[in-house]
Amino acid sequence: MSVTSRYREAWEGFWQEAPEEQGAVFWDAEPTLTVGVHLANFEPRLPDPHLPMVDLGCGNGSQTRFLADRFPHVIGADLAEAALDHARRADPAGQATYRLLDACEKTEAEALHAELGDANVYLRGVLHQAEPDDRQSLVDGLATLVGERGRAFLVELSEAARPVLMGLAQSPTGPPPKLAPVFRHGIAPGEVADDAVPVYLHAAGLTVLASGELPLITTEFAPDGTRIELPSKWLVAGRTA
Repeated sequence: MSVTSRYREAWEGFWQEAPEEQGAVFWDAEPTLTVGVHLANFEPRLPDPHLPMVDLGCGNGSQTRFLADRFPHVIGADLAEAALDHARRADPAGQATYRLLDACEKTEAEALHAELGDANVYLRGVLHQAEPDDRQSLVDGLATLVGERGRAFLVELSEAARPVLMGLAQSPTGPPPKLAPVFRHGIAPGEVADDAVPVYLHAAGLTVLASGELPLITTEFAPDGTRIELPSKWLVAGRTA
């Protein structure tokens, strides 16, 4: 199954309006605070770091370019063409390549796997924003890309993040400026139960090999000047022999 047209249109609209500069989007924190921290948990668990690295749900490519400095073949994939336009403009040297991909669509995931072979996949904050009915299909697509030898690294908001986000959204002064467009375009994060993510992975034929907790760093700040960090969990998954 493919993602709903409403979901795709919401992301197209969001990225068409999004400013170009680094840090203008709520979750577009400096890569050293996000993927850089995640790699400390992911890289040591890669049996083959020379496999292609897919940044699934790459958005404007900030994290993709960071990965491209560290891995030989990096592909940023997103279902919104407008997001990929941002990513390509920000990467004139072509450090990474960028592909339109609906990972929920089985044939699209299979076609990319046929082209790349097994891949390592980085997925940050994507599953919780997918429609509930699309989540298993998305993880199935992830498993297709990973194949037999790759590994997946997922970072997802934990259940504890929802009250934080709802508190921000319902503030008397309205949501913070960088969060407001997310809600306006109808991509308010859904809730994925903490124990649901391993179930999705198991159903897709993947085994959780390691897990832990790390905050998902945002670019927005609370009234007292502290950076807003959302509780999140990370997992490394792959096929076991």
